Amino acid sequence: MIDTAAEAVTETTETTLTAPLQVHDRCQVQWREEEGEYLDAIVIHRRPLHHRKRKAANKKNEADVNVDSLPADEVEYYVHYMNHDRRLDEWVTLDKFQLNTLQRHAEDAADENDPTSSSTTGAVGRPSRRRSSMSNYHPANQQSYGENDEADATTEPKDLLSGGNWHGEDPTLEREHEEATKVKNIETIVIGKWQVETWYYSPFPAAYCDLETLYVCEYCLSYMKNFKTYKHHVCAHRHPPGKEIYRHEDVSVYEIDGKEHRVYCQKLCLLAKLFLDHKTLYFETTPFLFYIVTKVDAEGAHIVGYFSKEKNSSEGYNLACILTFPQYQKCGFGKFIISLSYELTKLENKTGSPEKPLSDLGKLSYRSYWTHVLMLYFANHDVTVDTNITQISAETGIRSEDIISTLQYLDMIKVWKGQHVIYVKQSIIRNYMKKE
Repeated sequence: MIDTAAEAVTETTETTLTAPLQVHDRCQVQWREEEGEYLDAIVIHRRPLHHRKRKAANKKNEADVNVDSLPADEVEYYVHYMNHDRRLDEWVTLDKFQLNTLQRHAEDAADENDPTSSSTTGAVGRPSRRRSSMSNYHPANQQSYGENDEADATTEPKDLLSGGNWHGEDPTLEREHEEATKVKNIETIVIGKWQVETWYYSPFPAAYCDLETLYVCEYCLSYMKNFKTYKHHVCAHRHPPGKEIYRHEDVSVYEIDGKEHRVYCQKLCLLAKLFLDHKTLYFETTPFLFYIVTKVDAEGAHIVGYFSKEKNSSEGYNLACILTFPQYQKCGFGKFIISLSYELTKLENKTGSPEKPLSDLGKLSYRSYWTHVLMLYFANHDVTVDTNITQISAETGIRSEDIISTLQYLDMIKVWKGQHVIYVKQSIIRNYMKKE
């Protein structure tokens, strides 16, 4: 989320504008076409109105146009809604602004603390495998997956997408990431029967950026710029590559080795980045396994979501990255994917934990899952006898520290005779099971 607390602003009482708004100006903006509802927002970027039509007509590119020379209503503004996630940022026209609430950004204000500033000067921390490096991506050739995936993926390992999760530990790198990804480069995707609004920037090749809509084959994940190409795309596949490891009713799961199917996995990572803020970029997929969850019907296996994990995690992580695509969210797939990661862990006679730190949504999802598993455990075991964390961990596959943090959250750890003990009220368990 963009932090703008340090910015200097000057209040105005303007109700009409001739010159365009400036980057960092603040104003109340109509919230997502909700009439009468306005939220505080900050201008992140600007572009000429109808700039895509300009480009299509071989007129000047956006970079060649002096936006400040245009009338205010001939400019589009990319805004971030204060105290909201970046996925809700959007392009709006001047008529969406409540101009009597406009606060001009003071031009002489120091921008050192502004994450939207393009400055990335200063010492960069030690190289990290989790570093995001937006400018160096040269994707592998787009080809349908198959036995020759290894030959198709011709980029050097340093340029490949990764199956893991990137989290900014260095403030300079975090600002670099924020600056490079602050504007969504694709507004919507069409995948299968769904048209989905994207959430974040993803480093697709330049020819596929700055699109209103990107068309994606839901089977091979090839991406196309226009509907005509998409309509005539003939895909020989009706399910992901790899090995089917699970099927129940209309849900099927495929395990994919990131080394054997690098092209497919790179395209999956590019697609996933549209919906994940801190998704690792530019490191090879070889060390990862990908588990693709699909919904099956007569036409084929439609991708619902996935998770990835390192083949050999020194930290004992059983999940690196997880995503349920927006069109399938709130259908129980998130809990299913987390559960799948633990079932695979238990098959290896291990305990596991997701890669840390978790995103806010990740924390909520895992807290819900861990709570559910512990409640089921207590409902099916006699907790009047000695119950300990190690025993619960061995049966559930959940690492001890995650069990302890969840029990603390549920207020189920008490001090008794100088020792910490698990304290379970049967009434709480019964009430929980009734709701389930």
